[in-house]
Amino acid sequence: MITLEDVIKNDEVEALIRGAQKQLNSLGYTEHSHRHISIVSKRAGEILETLGYPERTIELAKIAGYLHDIGNCVNRTDHAHSGAILAYNILKDMGMPVEERTEIMMAIGNHDEQTGTAISDISAALILADKSDVHRDRVSNTNLSTFDIHDRVNYAVTDANLTISSKERKVVLKLTIDTQLCPVLDYFEIFMDRTMMSKYAAKFLKIWFELVINNTKLL
Repeated sequence: MITLEDVIKNDEVEALIRGAQKQLNSLGYTEHSHRHISIVSKRAGEILETLGYPERTIELAKIAGYLHDIGNCVNRTDHAHSGAILAYNILKDMGMPVEERTEIMMAIGNHDEQTGTAISDISAALILADKSDVHRDRVSNTNLSTFDIHDRVNYAVTDANLTISSKERKVVLKLTIDTQLCPVLDYFEIFMDRTMMSKYAAKFLKIWFELVINNTKLL
């Protein structure tokens, strides 16, 4: 069976990750490379593991998390769709069964808030993992005077934790935002769609989504 480690070692995957970040750097986007995809991969697996899913399903969620942004190498627009097709073909060449690579393709193809939604357990875990990665480490721009709202909001987040409780049946995104850099309202200005997508993804998994900012429960 194809594992996450096999995917990480794949030269084609590595080239697409590097190419995707190169393009996003040129466009001025936040970091979507090894740091981000590793966090998303780990969190997606942890979500399903905590909820008691089978080991293989957990592994597929980790693989989907690691591959979910390779479509940025094609173009930022519709990156979820192009990434899904790229991932499907790479996993096919690696020898993954069609049923498994189809599940991963579906998850990647539905992770963007503009065009997707939770359509499977793996896709729901991927969405929650992806949308929870808000942090100053994602800001590539080093000139604070030129920050746009995305840079400013991400840079203002000094701590971000996603925790899940199988007993309480809920997942909690807890953020610490430096309000001297960015008011909390700015977070919702750019992340409301992602927040609602996360809420629906949690509902798909039959759990509750909570958002806590600066120790205040907002959702």
